[in-house]
Amino acid sequence: MRAIRSVAGHGIPPAVTDAGLALLVIGGCLALPRIIPADDQALRTPDTWWLVLVLLTAAPLAVHRRAPLVSLLITASAATTLQGLAYVPQVAGPQGTSIGPTYLAVATSVFLTAVRRGPWLTTAVAGVFVPLDALAEGLLAPAGHRLAACATVVVLLLAAWAFGRLARARTAIRDEALERAAALEREQAANARAAVMHERARIARELHDIVAHNVSLMVVQTIAADRVQDRTPEKAHELHAAVEQTGRDTVTELRRLLDVLRTEEEEEGRDPSKEPPQPTVDAVPSLVDSVRATGLDVDFAVSGTPIALPAGTHLTAYRIVQEALTNTLKHAGPTRVRVNLVWDDQPQRLTIRICDDGPADPAPAPRDTAAVAPGAGHGLVGMRERIAAVGGTLHTGPRPGGGYCVHAVLDLS
Repeated sequence: MRAIRSVAGHGIPPAVTDAGLALLVIGGCLALPRIIPADDQALRTPDTWWLVLVLLTAAPLAVHRRAPLVSLLITASAATTLQGLAYVPQVAGPQGTSIGPTYLAVATSVFLTAVRRGPWLTTAVAGVFVPLDALAEGLLAPAGHRLAACATVVVLLLAAWAFGRLARARTAIRDEALERAAALEREQAANARAAVMHERARIARELHDIVAHNVSLMVVQTIAADRVQDRTPEKAHELHAAVEQTGRDTVTELRRLLDVLRTEEEEEGRDPSKEPPQPTVDAVPSLVDSVRATGLDVDFAVSGTPIALPAGTHLTAYRIVQEALTNTLKHAGPTRVRVNLVWDDQPQRLTIRICDDGPADPAPAPRDTAAVAPGAGHGLVGMRERIAAVGGTLHTGPRPGGGYCVHAVLDLS
């Protein structure tokens, strides 16, 4: 089959294949008079007309790629004329069957036409050209051998036509398989890019939450420092230092956010493994300490034995505490908050409860369940999305005695 593909012009350029076939036919025709015994058949001596007809038989193969049907008709006409003028042996005669280079040239032209043209033209070749050529060869054959000549030509040309159609079909199957593989590769690349963009968007939201929380802390710390500036300068100095540190942390997070939002071309040469990890439950005490610096009275307690958590659940637990404290800072101001983390063994779950006493101001700002601190994960909506993603439950609402509670349960079983 590799040889068939090469002859069909797939292994090497078609123009080179066609020129090689033409030279091969010319060489065979020129050698034919020398290899046929002198007393085998009464053949005419090669002359100028013989040379012209040989060239007309072979030369069209060199340009078959550009005009397959015209090349086929010229080759077949020249080959039939060579037989009619007795320059070449009969395809069937008293000496038996003789398939010389001229007949092989016609069969090769039929094969290439079947490979290079669509089903309509190749069907016409099989249904019209082959019978007509076989009939012409039969009429030129000696009496008593005409049927054999017709049958030989039909079998030869139909076999060439069938091999040509088979080669074209295999080529079509190969091209279709290559196209499917290319389409699958493009789809996989598109899915990979979509996954990368989705992950970038998720990380960007996480970093946005951190920045929003830090900015909220800076606002509250600045207000607190202004209020105690005259009474306790030392405390104001501490708050100013906390504002400075929070600002530095915010700048760092902003840089990370910009890195995440960079395009694929811009991030060449970056090492994603060097990105700092996302916060976990272990970072909640540090979060509580940073909130306390704003003047918020936070009681933090952990009960039970911690167990291993998936990375997504770790981040969800941290974000719930962060969202709740940010919400308290925005709507209640300096107040008392109790943060409790409860680890249960049977069933395995983590319960997170954040409750505040409400604002000292008798007219607090209402807590909208759809929007709280800008950028803080979209408030309670963001909490519900995070909880749903890890298969937990969330309950939020005002306390009967005043204040607000966030109660989340993360199922770890």
